[in-house]
Amino acid sequence: MAIFNAPFWTFVGVIAGIYTILSLGLFLQYAMAGLPNFGHVAFMALAAYTMAFLVIRFGAPMPVAILAGLTAAVLFSLLLGLPSLRLRADYLAIVTVAGGEVVRYLALNLQDITGGAIGSIGMLGPSRLAQYNTGWDAMLAGFSRVLRPLFGALASRDFAMLLIVWAIALVLLGLCWVMVRSPWGRVLRSIREDENAAAAVGKNVFGYKLQVLVLGAILGGAAGLLLAYEIGVFSPDDYQPTFTFYAYLILILGGMTRLWAIPLGAILFGLLYAGTRFLDFYPLSLIDSGARAFLRLWAVGLLLIVLMAIRPQGLLGNRRELLLGR
Repeated sequence: MAIFNAPFWTFVGVIAGIYTILSLGLFLQYAMAGLPNFGHVAFMALAAYTMAFLVIRFGAPMPVAILAGLTAAVLFSLLLGLPSLRLRADYLAIVTVAGGEVVRYLALNLQDITGGAIGSIGMLGPSRLAQYNTGWDAMLAGFSRVLRPLFGALASRDFAMLLIVWAIALVLLGLCWVMVRSPWGRVLRSIREDENAAAAVGKNVFGYKLQVLVLGAILGGAAGLLLAYEIGVFSPDDYQPTFTFYAYLILILGGMTRLWAIPLGAILFGLLYAGTRFLDFYPLSLIDSGARAFLRLWAVGLLLIVLMAIRPQGLLGNRRELLLGR
């Protein structure tokens, strides 16, 4: 059964680590600075498509392609933020929703560049199969060989990916922890709670908002790159708007203002969303595999409703902080 399958749990762990990095971006933007970004998935898509395009079309080295992907996410955040951050938060919410959909529809319709509905595998045209992760897979294979004396048969490709993803996630969590405890983080909280008061004492509110939007874009782009390397092939359907709301759900699960609760929320969400599609034990075995895949959406929705009714501040959140953030 999948529930006792080590590769299954390894895959769930990789996805949870990627969700942790993705949600970190929204933590900085929304939980810390009060910026409602509903198009966070666009940063993932831009980073992944830029990286894949450069590797497939121009044979760019992996580090160069990764850096270019993150740069594309940053430039898009500036494109969204420069005209909207001086206005009310409502406008940023509208702009980010529209921006996310614009990126997805461009990826769907610019077939010569993105592969269209087929996705990255069609970037060289309909008669040739495109691949962007050869260098990444070679790196994982080498890392797996290093791990094999310690972990034996467990040292698979996904296990190596698990260690890399969570190492990156923990480093980023540590950096964000230092940042939010610094004077910079305290200014962000003051902007979230009373933007006019922060401006009145001489704080450059626009500058801080732009900084946090760019940082969130970098984290979203990093999550997009790691997801692309994990799944091997991606298409516009992998960047639906619901992806952004999954990141918000992770924040809510752990506690909106609790940085170190994000991994807990990501693991819980990963178990529900990625896990339920593979669960085949009784009584779930009575349901066909297609229906079990949709079961995860029902489970996630039910969990959110129950959590909002019983503990709106999240599992590790503080109700007083929740009220202050309103």
